[in-house]
Amino acid sequence: MEIIQIVSLGIITSLLVLIIKEQKPSFAFFLILLTGIFIFITIIGHVAEILNLIYYLGEKANVNGMYIETILQIIGIAYLAEFGASITRDAGLSSVASKIELAGKVLILVLAVPILTAVIETIIGFIPA
Repeated sequence: MEIIQIVSLGIITSLLVLIIKEQKPSFAFFLILLTGIFIFITIIGHVAEILNLIYYLGEKANVNGMYIETILQIIGIAYLAEFGASITRDAGLSSVASKIELAGKVLILVLAVPILTAVIETIIGFIPA
């Protein structure tokens, strides 16, 4: 099972970082970064399967492709912003991590505006004039 390998890698990396952090903090951060990238690469295949399933279900439900693509972009921004903020926070730069999270939230809001507009227009269409 992949989760056992991922958790084991995370625990081993954590122990190594705790040991190395005192003597070589830059190497410890590099180890954290490599571990995060390795885990991301390990799960990217599963993410692709999920994306294909979402596109398939959207086509079956006759949902406009623009909406599905926008929602997937929003999810991607949320995950990437969280990943970047976590790595930055691990480096001890919590103020930069907060800025990454803020940027992710703003970009999500920008992408959500067309969907919110469509929802509001649909609701207004139901209200009798």
